[in-house]
Amino acid sequence: MQTQYESLTDSQWQHIKEYLPIQRKRKHNLRDVSDAIFWMLRISCQWRNLPKIFPPWKSVYYYFRKWKKDGTLQRLNEGLNQKERVRQGKEPTPSMLSIDSQSIKAAPFVSQDRGIDGNKRINGRKRHIVTDTLGLIWSVVVHAANKTDGKTAHLVVEPLVGYLHRLEKILGDAAYKKSFIDWVQENVLGVEVEISSRPPTSKGFVPVKWRWVTEQTFGRFNFFRRLDKDHEKTVQSAEAWVLWQNCQTILYRLE
Repeated sequence: MQTQYESLTDSQWQHIKEYLPIQRKRKHNLRDVSDAIFWMLRISCQWRNLPKIFPPWKSVYYYFRKWKKDGTLQRLNEGLNQKERVRQGKEPTPSMLSIDSQSIKAAPFVSQDRGIDGNKRINGRKRHIVTDTLGLIWSVVVHAANKTDGKTAHLVVEPLVGYLHRLEKILGDAAYKKSFIDWVQENVLGVEVEISSRPPTSKGFVPVKWRWVTEQTFGRFNFFRRLDKDHEKTVQSAEAWVLWQNCQTILYRLE
């Protein structure tokens, strides 16, 4: 796991440029723009304080928002996921996924989509992710922390319906036992939801087979200062940073 910022190498750039709109000449090199986004992810600061070694912050922020909105970031994330799976001897798309959420504190100025998770006593938002057995993120939805996992889980899985043709099983904990199972049975043919939790008599942390990789993915967020809490005014920006984190992690592995 790379624990400090490093600019993109030539081989890393080769991996991602095929998913970016590099066909025409631009005022700012998209490799420099990508480096700036990865710097913001790892080091973090206000956009206006982006170091002068990168393109102007307004230009970087423009591409950050545009690539999330037009699907470029999603295509980049899916493409890198497939490359990493093939590198590890697996099929490009998974047959089994794991779903879970992480409640995270929100910065004081964040007012949209904010709530209190009473169980964890956290005032902020939830990051709801779907990962494969390698811990790679395939989908993410960020919402207020007071919304329950079972009733919002379909928002995370719905974008993958019809795309992951090999999908057979989704793993989740007891929070997904009711509403989510009903939704999957009605909307996703041939996919089973398996509820797997630690034994009720056990104490402390007990890794649950396959689902522990999702917890490991949440743990990786600690190495990216932009993700130490939710600093974003909109949930769309918060979701984008989670996907950029996944992309950067894969680029380090491919390197």
